[in-house]
Amino acid sequence: MMSQIPNLLTLSRIVAIPILVAAFYLDQPLGSWVAFIVFTLAGITDYFDGMLARKLNVVSPIGRFLDPIADKLMIGAAIVMLVAIQWVDGIHVIAAVIILLREILVSGLREYLAELSVSMPVTKLAKWKTTVQMVALGSLTWTSGGAEIGLPAQEVGLVGLWIAAILTMITGYDYLRAGLAHIRKDNAGADGA
Repeated sequence: MMSQIPNLLTLSRIVAIPILVAAFYLDQPLGSWVAFIVFTLAGITDYFDGMLARKLNVVSPIGRFLDPIADKLMIGAAIVMLVAIQWVDGIHVIAAVIILLREILVSGLREYLAELSVSMPVTKLAKWKTTVQMVALGSLTWTSGGAEIGLPAQEVGLVGLWIAAILTMITGYDYLRAGLAHIRKDNAGADGA
């Protein structure tokens, strides 16, 4: 049973996505509080599922498959809803789109490289990017709730969103460059066959 805990935590993030989306349709500021709590709990489970999998030495194929998908689904859902209700609007949408595009690009690249049996380990800078991104999106989900008690959650979130977007471009470029080197090798092998 202990070996299934990391996978259950990952699945809980996927199950939480409809709750996160529904929270934005609640009356505000209640909806903001619910979205913030759901997003924060999802971030906590993301941390613990990986840590427990390594500590218990129970890294599973399903966990390796679902964990990045759960992350991208949660991030994508949060960004779409934040833009839809205009807590992220104007020029700040550019930062949100950069983050979404990088997530899709890296996912596709990892899938292609997996077929070549090439792994793309997560860099320290990418871990920092994820941390900043989660804090920024968490703050943004709390826009109305934070304003209710006089905290600048939206402002903090927007600054964090831009920092995450800059880190996203740097790490995305690093992944793309490394991935293209493997793709070129694969193409050279295919041409020589």
